[in-house]
Amino acid sequence: MPKKKYCVNLSTDERMMLEQCLQRGKAGTRVRTRAGILLKAGDGLSDEKIAAALAVGTATVRRMRQRFVEEHLGALDEHVRPGAQRKLTTKQEAHMIAIARTSVPKGRTRWTLRLLAEKVVEMGFVNSISHETVRQVLKKTKSNRCRSNGVYRR
Repeated sequence: MPKKKYCVNLSTDERMMLEQCLQRGKAGTRVRTRAGILLKAGDGLSDEKIAAALAVGTATVRRMRQRFVEEHLGALDEHVRPGAQRKLTTKQEAHMIAIARTSVPKGRTRWTLRLLAEKVVEMGFVNSISHETVRQVLKKTKSNRCRSNGVYRR
């Protein structure tokens, strides 16, 4: 069996802190799972045994070993997840909201989310945009969407 690249050697203070994290029950599920992984890794269990005992993947156990060696107890914390880039700038969002408050195009009774999405693409703000993104932008406003010229999902 190959030697582990990242060995978890817990000090007594670290072990006590991890055990308290599990016993108190105030920590979130992810933090408690990470603490359990580190405690079992500190006891010398293999990745496969830890994964089976805690119902996680062996890759998760390997990552936690690495994070502990690099960050110590900081490995319990969540890392920032960047998320997707915004499709529209705030100026473009304001313009879209203004369009939604104008009179509806001929042949229509009201603005729909899909119709607004098409209008935003037509105006050249973006190459494509979903009606869900339009909905989220409009949801941020305090506009009354039940007016006669309001926006509806249909």
